[in-house]
Amino acid sequence: MKYWQYLVRRLAGILVSLIGLSIIIFTTSRVLPGNPARMALGALASEEQVRALAAEMGLNKPIPLQYLDYMQGLLVGDLGTSLETKRAVSTDIVYYLPATLELITVSMFLTVVIGIPLGVIAAQNKDGLADNATRLVAFFSVSVPGFFIAIMFQLIFGYLLEWLPITGRLGSEFGSGVSRFTGFLLVDTLLSGNLAAHVDAWAHIILPALALSLAGIGQVMRITRSSMIDVKDQDYVEAERGFGLPSWLVTYKYTLKNAFIPTLTILGLLYASLLGNAFLIELVYSWPGLASYGVTAVLNNDFNAVVGVTMTIGVAFVSINFLVDVLLGRVDPRIRLAMEEAT
Repeated sequence: MKYWQYLVRRLAGILVSLIGLSIIIFTTSRVLPGNPARMALGALASEEQVRALAAEMGLNKPIPLQYLDYMQGLLVGDLGTSLETKRAVSTDIVYYLPATLELITVSMFLTVVIGIPLGVIAAQNKDGLADNATRLVAFFSVSVPGFFIAIMFQLIFGYLLEWLPITGRLGSEFGSGVSRFTGFLLVDTLLSGNLAAHVDAWAHIILPALALSLAGIGQVMRITRSSMIDVKDQDYVEAERGFGLPSWLVTYKYTLKNAFIPTLTILGLLYASLLGNAFLIELVYSWPGLASYGVTAVLNNDFNAVVGVTMTIGVAFVSINFLVDVLLGRVDPRIRLAMEEAT
């Protein structure tokens, strides 16, 4: 019962955090230089037209009243209208979000399948050649800006070697042969029965996903290494070895399983942070996702879109953190007991 009380308290804290985020981002978007009504109508619009649109948008009201109006709409799923696309912001988010989710999901998959095995190898060869090599890789991946790596990938694999495409999600020749079912091209190409387009979608996503995943690979690699080193010398692990169990079984079933808690925590945080980190990667690769939509909104002072994108990322971040807390409580009883004591 105490565990569920803890989760309820966490949910209440999440709600307070989201309200605070909405106040900050809403107020900031309203005090930025520039007149949204003027930008929506263009330079040739008269002052009377600008004032009329500003009144229609509620910009002539005090900011607290504007915020209350916005929250009333938010409760029914109305995020306002984008000044740039002239569509409902909620419609734009639903349209652009799948592209970003697809990109960060593939990026997270690469982070897991590369970072965890390399961390295990580094732990098994502590202070050896493999450990030092992975340390250099981790240092490089964390310290070098993601957009620089993205541009280098374009130059090497796109221009010099001409192995992979460097912009967009799908080749222009496949545009009419793929129907939109989910917004996830890797899924929609299969549902459309277009295998060639599916292969092309994979070719387009590899470089941006790899560029986006490199920093996470370095973090996961080093955390997995440290956790494995802490666990592998425990008495119960030595006992498993003494029973004559195969080395791979001891490593992956007993050592890695018990060392996975810190890695799981960082994976949850990484997945949530990738929504924000994808901004520059999407710009470099002309990836038509939510991040690119958000950048365009900021540049055009499209305040409804800015608030909508920021709130979407905020909701995703706190939701994933909450899910990680639930998983940690289920995976490790010690953590669940600590949560119960905290209540």
